[in-house]
Amino acid sequence: MADVIDTPVSGQALQSAALKSDRFRLEREADWLRLEDIVTRMEKGKARRLSDEDVLALPTLYRTLLSSLSIARENSLDAGLIDYLEGLALRSYFLVYGTQTSFGRWLREFFGGGWSRAVQAIQMEIWVALLVMIAGAIVGYALVASDSDWFYALVPANFTDVRVPGATEQALRGTLFGTENQDGLGVFAAFLFSNNAQVAILAFALGFAFAIPSILLLIHNLALLGAMIWVFAQRGLTAEFVGWLSIHGTTELFAILLAGAAGIHVGRSIAFPGTRSHLAAASSAGKRAAVVMTGVIIMLICAGLLEGFARQLINNTGARYAVGGFMLAFWLIYFFLFGRRARGGES
Repeated sequence: MADVIDTPVSGQALQSAALKSDRFRLEREADWLRLEDIVTRMEKGKARRLSDEDVLALPTLYRTLLSSLSIARENSLDAGLIDYLEGLALRSYFLVYGTQTSFGRWLREFFGGGWSRAVQAIQMEIWVALLVMIAGAIVGYALVASDSDWFYALVPANFTDVRVPGATEQALRGTLFGTENQDGLGVFAAFLFSNNAQVAILAFALGFAFAIPSILLLIHNLALLGAMIWVFAQRGLTAEFVGWLSIHGTTELFAILLAGAAGIHVGRSIAFPGTRSHLAAASSAGKRAAVVMTGVIIMLICAGLLEGFARQLINNTGARYAVGGFMLAFWLIYFFLFGRRARGGES
């Protein structure tokens, strides 16, 4: 008997819900279809053909769509209708709030001044990171100079073949200029690139913890380099080792410097947000630091190419310094002169 009574009631409920959903659709469908048409044309790259009225109406139509979706969910309307509204809302979101530019245009803006301006905006953090890196190299050098056992604590064992305390001048020189030890030298250079790439990414990623891990990471990484410099300095090969390293090192270490500065910038903004909220300060700093880090990845790729080709082809200390010096000058001019001219031209 219960089944006989429930059946017409359930049928009436379903009919009422269907009528309610149809009425809801009829009242608002025109706006949805107009928004869908605008979104479809923009997705097909026909945004320039849109009328001014359509462009101005896009944000309003998007907000109306969200209101419709909210009502549809609250009243448990037709599931198919809700799926349609959710899909249209997702497509519209990227067009309303996403980056409205082509990849080519973004690339021109990035290299045309966007990257350099982002670097200039964190100049204070760059100076802090530079001082930390110099201090790290000095600490590493001093520790090994006071006790050579520190070398084995600072430098990983996977490339300490002949480049260790007590090695002869001939053995060390062979790693810089000889051909018989090029495989070992390649391992060392490959480790440096891999290690420095990891340090660059971590120095940025750990910046949110008030920049303390970023600073410690920079100190440790440069302490490794300072320890290695001491080994070569004991045999009068400091200039030769620095020249060998400079070919790709000026680009690679510059990339680490910028990554560390970006991490410190984020950490400083969180620790000292000023008049803004912590979230707003972190968001602003994060966007700026992300632009810097995009460039850091490019610099690391350049360093890898230099390490893979120029380092092996150039076997003269003077030429190595010339290549390394040219790359350093190039980055300095691009970051601190070119960007200023671009910004001046805009103003």
